[in-house]
Amino acid sequence: MAVIGNLFFYGGLAVSLVIGLLYFRDLGDVTQMVLKVKRANMARFIRNENRLLAAGLAGVAIMTLAHFSVGGGPFWLWLAAFLLLVVLYGFPYVWVHVGLRNQKNTAQYLPIKEAMEWVSPSSPVLVIENNGVARAHPDAQIMRPHLAGNREGLDGENVIMTYCAMANLGIGYTPSIEGQELDLEVLAQHGNNLILRDNRTGEPVQQIYGFRDRDSKESENGPACPLQPQLAMRPWPTFRMTMRGFAKAYPDGKVFINKPSKNPILFLFDLAIETIFSSEISRQHRVNAPIISNMNRNGDDRLHNKTYVWGIDIDGDVVCWTDDFVIENGNIINAKVGGKDLVVVWDPKVESLGIWYNDTAAPVTDIDFFGKTPAGKLTRVENVRPGMFWHVWAEFFPNTEINRTGTASTKSAPGETATEAAQ
Repeated sequence: MAVIGNLFFYGGLAVSLVIGLLYFRDLGDVTQMVLKVKRANMARFIRNENRLLAAGLAGVAIMTLAHFSVGGGPFWLWLAAFLLLVVLYGFPYVWVHVGLRNQKNTAQYLPIKEAMEWVSPSSPVLVIENNGVARAHPDAQIMRPHLAGNREGLDGENVIMTYCAMANLGIGYTPSIEGQELDLEVLAQHGNNLILRDNRTGEPVQQIYGFRDRDSKESENGPACPLQPQLAMRPWPTFRMTMRGFAKAYPDGKVFINKPSKNPILFLFDLAIETIFSSEISRQHRVNAPIISNMNRNGDDRLHNKTYVWGIDIDGDVVCWTDDFVIENGNIINAKVGGKDLVVVWDPKVESLGIWYNDTAAPVTDIDFFGKTPAGKLTRVENVRPGMFWHVWAEFFPNTEINRTGTASTKSAPGETATEAAQ
């Protein structure tokens, strides 16, 4: 009987320990401070989290029953293993499903006057707008929940703001594919960019791309969804500005505020999580090196890692601009990307950079914040990634050009911008 007990005890211990270690490594987040976790391993656990956890916890149960029922294994080993397994399973699960719980359906949007109790005038905000109805998302407020939206929608449109503090990237998405709504949850980050999961299919979704892993196809510029673009979530034109700029442009706009929980336990837990987040993200903005080095590519030194860039990808033609370049060139840049004429504009009044489709058949020299020109109103480019870190943009779009001007593409070599290469 003792032999059978030991067999079940050590078998259950081995299964639970292996799965627990993998869970902690792949989704524990803090492990990436010391380990270079492969994205493929993360994706495997994201897809199979419930099944693997069930198998691991079954191993814990078998180990425990074997010890207390038939005397398998020594008590000190059972106790040490049990306490270790509580950490290996408990920490990632609580971190992901409680600490990173999102507000994709429950976000509160307050009038500007009320929101100013929580947000300073110079605070950066991410904005989405539909038919004049505008929502601002201060970085500090959306940092922990990562996703914000509600059933009311943006003037009736189902749009959620996704946010990755590691990349300084916010993108509004309509969370549906081929008419089927996605159930998005925050699971991890890799390459300094957020990985979501569609709980309906179990598939990972890289925030910067907006499509499920199973629908991707590898290209020279990284994963793409070129053959079936309808399998990607619809990006919603997203732009950055200051809070004071938002108040000027949209005096009736609403602001996302992540008010503290009334539950005292959750309040203290959230306070601890946000303190950790704030400290590390502040360092991410200050130092050149990524605070978590889980990048797949070598660094691209054409720009300082933490330069903010506004990047777009149109039919595989990838370009980004820096705000200082646009300002130095008279606040307006005309360029062609993916065969489409664009105009890149810095508006000093509301402190915002916007990128617009130019269908006027002529270079634009006069345009306001809302896209109005003497020749008519322009439409914002929908897939702009506004003000994200250069090192993250270069990680996912390594063949990008920088600061393109004019109507022709001029490929830039490492160490020079597109304008330098053209000279």
